[in-house]
Formats: sequence, structure tokens, C-alpha cells
Amino acid sequence: MADEAVLKWELEPAIPMTCSNTTGIEKGAILEISDPFTVATTNGDSDKIIGIAAEEKIANDGKTTIPVYLRGVFIFTAGAGGITVGRAFRTDTATGSANEVVIAAANEEGIIGTALETATDRETFYGLLNPINPVLA
Repeated sequence: MADEAVLKWELEPAIPMTCSNTTGIEKGAILEISDPFTVATTNGDSDKIIGIAAEEKIANDGKTTIPVYLRGVFIFTAGAGGITVGRAFRTDTATGSANEVVIAAANEEGIIGTALETATDRETFYGLLNPINPVLA
């Protein structure tokens, strides 16, 4: 996997969340949540994002939990169209890599956080991880 988010400043400690033993998750992967209290690497645009993997999880290692950051300042990679400071952003999995992010459209769900600087396609930038998943439809 490429373009993993890199922790710059921790705002709160990572918490343990459930994951599948058979799943491999890279450190810095953007994670989506499912029931019950379970995370996996995002695989689509506007997934229900919950946080970022704080460490690597190796597939079939017997572990069923992974520490997850729910808030913090990270270095993200901008996807197609880039990022504008102050704007909310979401994953760009459908057209970019699993960890690229783009500006969220008005009324879009699956918000990862807020851009703290502007970036062009494939450029890195500081972003505030602060996921929100309102149901707007």
C-alpha cells in the first residue's frame, strides 16, 4: 500500500478496536468502521471513516485488535483535484490509491477531517484527523 498517513502531532492516544485476524492493515492506513466496533482499510469513496491505524497488523498473526487514532494532525497525500486549506476532505479510493484524499463535496458523508494547508495532486499536506459521518440523504 502507498500514501499512508503519517502522524505529525498526537492529540489523543490511539484506542484498541476490533479487526479480522485474516486481515492485513498497514500502519497509517485510513480505516472504515463496521459493526461491532470493527475496522478495516477503506476500500471506497465516502466510506464510514473512523480513524488511522497506529501500527501494522499482519494477516493471520492471531491478533484481533489494532490501535486506532481517532484524532490528530497527520501528513496526508492529495488525490486528483488537490486539497484546499480549511476544506473538509474524504478518501479518493475509487480513482486514486487507498490513502489519497480529495475535497469533500457539499453534503458529502465520510469526512476524514480538515485540510490545514493547500496541496496539488500527489502532494502531501497537514490535515486534522477528525472523522464525521453524518447521514445526509
